[in-house]
Amino acid sequence: MGATSIVLAGGHSAGHIEPAMNVADAIRELEPDALITALGTVRGLDTTLIPARGYPLELIPPVPLPRRLNLALLRTPSRVAAAVRAAGEVLDRVHADVVVGFGGYVAVPAYLAARRRGIPIVVHEANARPGVANRLAARLTTHVYTATASTGLGHARPIGIPLRPAIIELDRDGERPAARARLGLAADRPTLLVTGGSQGARRLNEAVLGAHRALAEAGIQVLHIAGAKNPLTAPARTADEPPYLVLPYLDAMADGYAAADFVLCRSGAMTCAELTAVGLPAGYVPLPLRGGEQRLNAEPIVAAGGGLMVADEDCDPAWVAHNVTAVLTDPPRLAAMAAAARRAGNRDAAAVLARSVLEVAHDHNA
Repeated sequence: MGATSIVLAGGHSAGHIEPAMNVADAIRELEPDALITALGTVRGLDTTLIPARGYPLELIPPVPLPRRLNLALLRTPSRVAAAVRAAGEVLDRVHADVVVGFGGYVAVPAYLAARRRGIPIVVHEANARPGVANRLAARLTTHVYTATASTGLGHARPIGIPLRPAIIELDRDGERPAARARLGLAADRPTLLVTGGSQGARRLNEAVLGAHRALAEAGIQVLHIAGAKNPLTAPARTADEPPYLVLPYLDAMADGYAAADFVLCRSGAMTCAELTAVGLPAGYVPLPLRGGEQRLNAEPIVAAGGGLMVADEDCDPAWVAHNVTAVLTDPPRLAAMAAAARRAGNRDAAAVLARSVLEVAHDHNA
């Protein structure tokens, strides 16, 4: 029997690609000679993120799935057929033993091509509200893994989201002094991290910048990741006021998490997973899109006591000045929220999913 051949289908967005690559790394840890191939498209971040992680990328035609009946939906069958043929050619060429899908543009063709060939399918759904691709896949396989227990997918086993070792192995308390020193922050001040991503940062940027005086008066320093598309200038401060550091982007996000005591952020699935894995409490501001999908990601964390939630339209300087300062200046409350966030998280999803994928592949080969 040759090396186990695994095809990963999770392209287009970082929310699909990152978990797929983290599982690939975990598979390599367990079975170093496994052959891992990623499916992707020319759209999105596939050609940037996947090769950077060291995995071969096979491109197939993208198949965006419309959410309602329109002309694009009428054109979908022929586009799906072409993509399924392309995906099938890859599966045949690499002698795939299993297809692991994470949703997104490439997942449906991969699922259908695998089904036609009798190749087993393993699915991971990161969001509380599954997309079209994984709702379909859950009807084709019993190997379904989810981030939360509330997806409604059949056969689902909640395990969390596969995360990077830099996150799951992060010792925030131990790394805090060095992380703050690397970032140019004070060693002993309560620290707010602000991050909204490139698309969802503007509301958060305006709210925190507008509250900078209240934060400074409370002795709170700010690490503000404004987003590359959102130029922001740090507010003027006197020499004895807490630092207010503005960055367009932070590549070593583990440093940001280690430095911070509290985060103001959106509530994408990956953000929620990372913050709870490291035990970092947050004020979640769900993007008001797709019927409140992001709200569903954060609700279990907030219910457990690991964070606050505020509607996008209510996230303003007054809310930050009152609520964020109240948490950051109350060490017992902050510690209780951090512990609750940690209890709500999962650190071993990548290893759990990798073991399951290899088991399915080996059973198929037996």
